[in-house]
This record gives sequence, C-alpha cells and structure tokens, in this order.
Amino acid sequence: MVPTEPHDPIGATWAGGRILSPGETAVRADDHSVVVGDGVFEATGVLDGVPFALTRHLARLARSAAGLGIQTPDDARIREAVAEVIAADRRAGLLRITWSSGPGPLGSGRGDGPGTLVLSTGPGNVWPATERVHLGPWVRNEHGALTGLKTTSYAENAKALAVAHRRGCTEALFRNTAGHLCEGTSTNVFLVVDDVLVTPPLSSGCLAGVTRDLLLELVDVVERDVALDEIEVASEAFLSSATRDVSSIAAVDDHDLPMAPGPVTTAVAAAFADLVARTPDP
Repeated sequence: MVPTEPHDPIGATWAGGRILSPGETAVRADDHSVVVGDGVFEATGVLDGVPFALTRHLARLARSAAGLGIQTPDDARIREAVAEVIAADRRAGLLRITWSSGPGPLGSGRGDGPGTLVLSTGPGNVWPATERVHLGPWVRNEHGALTGLKTTSYAENAKALAVAHRRGCTEALFRNTAGHLCEGTSTNVFLVVDDVLVTPPLSSGCLAGVTRDLLLELVDVVERDVALDEIEVASEAFLSSATRDVSSIAAVDDHDLPMAPGPVTTAVAAAFADLVARTPDP
C-alpha cells in the first residue's frame, strides 16, 4: 500500500507537460474538447498507486482517436504523465486521461495544431452494494459515426443519467435502434437468462469495455442480442465498468430481480477481484 499523510493533496491535474497548481487552467477556451467535444478519454481505478489495466486502456484510447480521425496520442508520453500525476496524488483512486484534437475554430471544423493531453486524478467512486437502474426512452445508434468509440461527446449520457438519478437510480440503460438492450451510460450490462450468462454483442452498439473484455476472458459468457423483455425473466443481472468492476443490479425501474447478487454475479465478481489482486495490468 502506498503510504499517505494527512496533508497529502486529493486530486491532481497534469497538462502542458507539468502538474498544475490547484485551480490552474488546463485547456484553452478554444480547445475542441470544450468547443464541440472533439476528443477521446479513458478512466480507470488506481490501486496502491497503480492504474488498473493501463495497457488496455491506452490501446483503446489510441483506437478511439484513430476512429475519430484525430492524431493518435503518444503512448510513452502518456505513461510518463501517468507516473507524474499519480506521484502528485498519493491518495488517487481514479485516473482520467483525456486527449483532444487540440485548439480549433469555434465550430465543427478542426484546427491544424497538436492535440491536447490532460490527466487528472481523484478519489475512487463508491457504489451501493446493489444498484437500481433505469431503462431510458432513448436509443443508441449502433450505426453512428461514434459507435464503439469512447469520446468526450457525452451529453446524451449525462442527460440519461440525470433522469435516472431523479428516479432514484444509479445508472441508465439504453436500447439500440433495433430495440435490443445495448449498454449503460458508462457500463456494460450482463443478464443471467435460463442459467446462461449473456451480454449484448459489440454489434448492438455498445462500447467494448475493458472490464467487459476481461470478463469474457475469465468466465463463460454468450454474446448475443438481448431482447428488452428478457430483463423480466432474468434471474440476476449486473453492470461492469472500470470504476464499478462487477456491480449487482437489484431492480430495473419497478421490476425487482429475483436475486441481487445472485450466485453467478457473486462468482464473477470473485473471479474479477482475484484477477485485480494478482495482475494490475492484465
């Protein structure tokens, strides 16, 4: 465990090649991450000063940048910045890496300058033992230009989650244009149906979550289209993400799941916890 002192700062920001002072500006007002959300990002938990699955997260960051059509960030530079920002926040429980297309016009057209890299840390998230989630009315477009990319264009997620919070839920789920279950605002979703663990395929429009990928390698999961009415016949369900790991779903709106957590969720969570304990960068 990384030793900390009571006076150690909570939260740090790296930008422009250095650690910023508290409250110091990290990006320009005309940076396209601000102007139009033209950027990509990753977030992961930090355990004892080590960001979990950093290699996988950086690989997805590069894929998202390439998919968005912006310059690919430098892996070595990011790793150096990660070491610096975590050293500046020895209490870090969460790391976020943001890469944008850089400064540009006050519109959709991109500038021709270098990209902007910003890293920040903060305390880890605390989730309830089981979660109530809301199935929202909006759809994910599985054929959209940003499908499968983790971009900073997150307004629809923010809106859906705000609605879920007003309903007393901690996450919102999306359906896709075909009417199948897709994903949450920042999570992938798994159901146990007829004693089989299933999750929507990437063709549904969901993001290839790092935790999702690891779970597919750890346990038996069937990737298939999941009809919305299967929620009502599922014996258990859970969410996965880099900040939640494996989190049991107790209810979807007014429908209570029979078991939360059930035996499958408990076993999957234990297998993932064992992986985290054994391998910080699987």
